[in-house]
Amino acid sequence: MSSFFSKLLITIARRKLESKNSSTTISNKQVLPLARRIKIEIAHGIKDYIYVLIGVFSAGFGLKGFLLPNRFIDGGATGISLLLENITQIDLSYLLILVNLPFLILAAKTFNVKFALRSIISIAILALVVHYVEYPTITEDPLLIAVFGGFFLGLGIGLAMRGGSVIDGTEVLAIWLSKKLSITIGDVLLLINIIIFSFGAYVLSIEIALYAILTYLSAAKTVDFVVDGVEEYVGVTIISNKHEELRKMIVEELRRACTIYVGKGGYGGQEEAYNKDIIYTVVTRLELAKLHTEIDKIDANAFIIMGLVKDIKGGMIKRKPMK
Repeated sequence: MSSFFSKLLITIARRKLESKNSSTTISNKQVLPLARRIKIEIAHGIKDYIYVLIGVFSAGFGLKGFLLPNRFIDGGATGISLLLENITQIDLSYLLILVNLPFLILAAKTFNVKFALRSIISIAILALVVHYVEYPTITEDPLLIAVFGGFFLGLGIGLAMRGGSVIDGTEVLAIWLSKKLSITIGDVLLLINIIIFSFGAYVLSIEIALYAILTYLSAAKTVDFVVDGVEEYVGVTIISNKHEELRKMIVEELRRACTIYVGKGGYGGQEEAYNKDIIYTVVTRLELAKLHTEIDKIDANAFIIMGLVKDIKGGMIKRKPMK
């Protein structure tokens, strides 16, 4: 980190502390940990937006290089937008924002406003890319259009999710309905897309609807490959000397439940072993980036073990969204 950037972070951290404690003198011992946290937050934020930008341009390539010139559709909010574009001749860039807007309002209530704002920005950038960026039409072969159009679109959706946002709002609706109806997110998405493809078969043709199903399957499998599935939970085991700070962060800041195991260090000789608490918590894929950021703020050297959890019952995970 450059000297200028270090001084800037320290200045920002000092001003933050002074605004909270104007009557007391702020020492360097208080400023440096906050400056480090701000640095981690900026680094993670830059990484997330790089994911989103690459995802947006990939999705734009899938739409304008394959699907849009050949009047193909996909599933989800993007599929609804493509279907409406074929019916109304309204520019797809406007439809992407209009169709996703209700889902993003729901996201603000289901998750949090920050997640919804990130998603609005991502979809707005996608709309600008679709409207202004000229992509070449790659092929007119229906099979290649369906497979590779779905691949690049799914890659874009997956990378945006890795960046902590969505560019297709139906995932938000699926998560919300799954909590209300006690069915899996995958089942909800399947039902939504069956309705979209049925309309596609009626308005366009059965052949295009069948190719659209292939496009959707290609996109869905690519999203699974990039983010291991939006409907999957992740079990996170954290081993750190700062276990009490991490426990408080998970419970108080992220509003998640966690389980504490009593463990003992096994590395080194007998005299080097020591007792430590081991933290176990469960989060969704969309919340994993936020958890990593908060852990890095407290202990960048924490040992973290992650494992996919197909489903869970009870607990706090479905009731209290991460802030």
